[in-house]
Amino acid sequence: MELRQVRYFLAVAEELHFGRAAERLHVVQPTVSQQVRRLERELGTELFDRTTRAVALTTAGAAFLPHARAILAAERAAVEAMAGHCEERTRVLRIGTNIGLGTRLERLLAALAERAPQLTVELLSTRAPVRLQQVRDGELDAAFVRGLERSPGLDLLPVWRDPLVAALPADHPLAAAEQVTVADLAALPLRIAPREANPHLVDLVTGACRAAGVEPVLGPEFTTDQDTLAAIGTGRPSWTVFYASQAEVLPQGRTVFRAFAEPLALQTFLAVRPTASARRLAPLLDACHSIAESRDPFDPRLGIRRNERVAQGTALGVRI
Repeated sequence: MELRQVRYFLAVAEELHFGRAAERLHVVQPTVSQQVRRLERELGTELFDRTTRAVALTTAGAAFLPHARAILAAERAAVEAMAGHCEERTRVLRIGTNIGLGTRLERLLAALAERAPQLTVELLSTRAPVRLQQVRDGELDAAFVRGLERSPGLDLLPVWRDPLVAALPADHPLAAAEQVTVADLAALPLRIAPREANPHLVDLVTGACRAAGVEPVLGPEFTTDQDTLAAIGTGRPSWTVFYASQAEVLPQGRTVFRAFAEPLALQTFLAVRPTASARRLAPLLDACHSIAESRDPFDPRLGIRRNERVAQGTALGVRI
């Protein structure tokens, strides 16, 4: 007995018509008739009463029907079990990352290792359009993006909001406060990337300034974390913004980070294919949820984080 024969028998039994069964199976009718005849010969009995007008199950056919369904159900269960087994043995989760994840990425990987120790995680950092296309093409299982509300062919799942903090000179009078406002910073040049490089971030910051009734004074462009922080700490007073989770891992010598009194934040999404396996992504989504619920050390409700060292009267790091 072949599974194909059982499958053809079940299609005819449910359709009670050889032609419709053939259409459902995407084969020609003679093939269905031939395979059902072979099954009947193997079982030693006719399964259908055939007339020119109708097809009906014989007593033997009705008795065989639940067994046929059980055989095919067992086949499906076996295929699914083996697919799951192979997936567990070769599970590699490929994730596209964006800049500024900082300690969030560390906490995410730790949460993933705790929830799915058998999982191998591969990280790839590219420009947002490239990351999104790689998810569409199946080269990545998921990718983090900020600010987008939609992307063709993908589902964007909100995972957390990324608050911003201001970076300013450690010896500036504003550094004495635990929080700052964009109005406080209005007199200082703003070092920020060109809008075409990061439109969501630039629009958020400049929009907040204008909403506060001030026009941002644009200074030299943001280049790298290292060079921009060095310029802020040693050159003409200026300021910029970093994601709070990124600021946690940046050096804090001649610069300090301050939370905004009126929080500025961008929504972070996880981009996935609509057809992505829920089972495959479950540990990642669960890990995202777990770290989204943890409070950020720069949360204005908690005050500025207390991580400061003092040496020879000079404040280093974040002041309290």
